[in-house]
Amino acid sequence: MTDPLLTELLDLALEAARRAGALLRDGRPDDLTVAKTKSSPIDVVTEMDIAAEKLITGFLAEHRPQDGFLGEEGASSPGTSGIRWVIDPLDGTVNYLYGLPTWAVSIAAERDGVTVAGVVEAPMRGETYRAVLGGGAYTGDRRLAVRPSPPLDQALLGTGFGYVQSRRAHQADVAQRVIPRVRDIRRGGSAAIDLCDVAAGRLDAYYERGLNPWDLAAGALIAREAGALTGGRPGEPESGELTLAASPGLFGPLQELLEELGAWHD
Repeated sequence: MTDPLLTELLDLALEAARRAGALLRDGRPDDLTVAKTKSSPIDVVTEMDIAAEKLITGFLAEHRPQDGFLGEEGASSPGTSGIRWVIDPLDGTVNYLYGLPTWAVSIAAERDGVTVAGVVEAPMRGETYRAVLGGGAYTGDRRLAVRPSPPLDQALLGTGFGYVQSRRAHQADVAQRVIPRVRDIRRGGSAAIDLCDVAAGRLDAYYERGLNPWDLAAGALIAREAGALTGGRPGEPESGELTLAASPGLFGPLQELLEELGAWHD
């Protein structure tokens, strides 16, 4: 039987993500341009980001006032209930800025430090991914499942790049050396969606260095509940140092390759 608390957390996350996704989708100015965002210290995209986070935290606090928060745009409070919400109100900011569809709202709920519910809302895809711990991962009525594990040289990988120039250069060097060893690499621009694409069988694996807890919390749970393994460097959980999600038979070989190439190093 599903834990009633997990059902409550998931339902709240779904509604908060739906509302924030609608705000971001419908509130994006038609004339939003890269140049326009340079007109003030707080640009249009940041304003939308902050508005979405305030909407999410306000909604959740109304229903569960004792819970804590960790959010990309500054929401941070410990709470007293043992539940903490980990929120990325707009994952894929550059995509959003340029009018590309790959951006999402990501909301996860932790209980005593363990992620127990996660939602990734991708409004421009018309898709909502969800999972609760031990309950599987879904989009709509479809249960998600990772693809059967291919050999490493037949694997389609997703990855991403940071914004610090020295890190980007190292990440590009790692990707250059990974490409000859795999089928190909895709760069979507939203870690949350990349993790869900592993869950949905659209990617065989995903790796990235430099992610924050709000980037990966919901997506990593969804990937695991779809059958993926997640982690970081050998023996360590996923983190800012390295995040890796892959179908079970691919996880080990890819982790070994990334370790060999020093993907965790700047």
